[in-house]
Amino acid sequence: MDTYDAIGRSYSTRRQPDPRLAARLDALIGDGTVLNVGAGTGSYEPVRSGVVAVEPSVVMLSQRLPSAAPAVRAVAEALPFQDRAFDVVLAILTVHHWNDQRRGLEECARVARDRVIILTWDPDADGFWLVRDYFPEILDIDRRIFPPMELFSAVFGPIDVQPLPIPFDCVDGFLGAYWQRPEAYLDEEVRAGISTFGRLKSIAPQLDRLERDLTSGSWERRNAELRHRADLDLGYRLVMAERRCAELPNERCN
Repeated sequence: MDTYDAIGRSYSTRRQPDPRLAARLDALIGDGTVLNVGAGTGSYEPVRSGVVAVEPSVVMLSQRLPSAAPAVRAVAEALPFQDRAFDVVLAILTVHHWNDQRRGLEECARVARDRVIILTWDPDADGFWLVRDYFPEILDIDRRIFPPMELFSAVFGPIDVQPLPIPFDCVDGFLGAYWQRPEAYLDEEVRAGISTFGRLKSIAPQLDRLERDLTSGSWERRNAELRHRADLDLGYRLVMAERRCAELPNERCN
């Protein structure tokens, strides 16, 4: 069963695109044709013509809005498109779910005419307080499943890697979104929208400790400086690779 077939049944209500992150992505995407790989319900997907989505999960596909881009059920490792079929290939917090990450990235490079844009997390980044103090097993898991930056370079050649700081009031519900709102992680509905929690066997003791620390003020004393931050670098990265002059299998870009 696909990961999101198991956890994603109400994903569209728990995970909404943050407008600031969306604006950053839109500026990079531009006006060309777009393939959104691992598109899910369509978060951060341009709402216009010339966009096609690829998603393997029936559950996620069923939650796409009627106004969303047309979607094809397929996996990143076998994209059903011709070489250089799209100006931009987009992959938003999805590569860590792919069975064969290198093959999926090679497929993204193959079908991209101008550039590939990927939002991911850097496994060399330090964990923030949630995974450092309460759920170190999440940090261990994420460091295993997220691709290292070296893999992107190995597939794409030269890449541009930019930090994506997360706003203190981020409206999306991924793992790091609530870094300044610790009480949110006690909410079962919030956790249900974060795939990594679905990989853990037991979380009750850690949640109890977080609740006690919030009640006693221990969390506040340890993390007081976070209350003064407008955003925070949690290790999320925008990885961009230009394809115009890159060598593709059996073909060289003009």
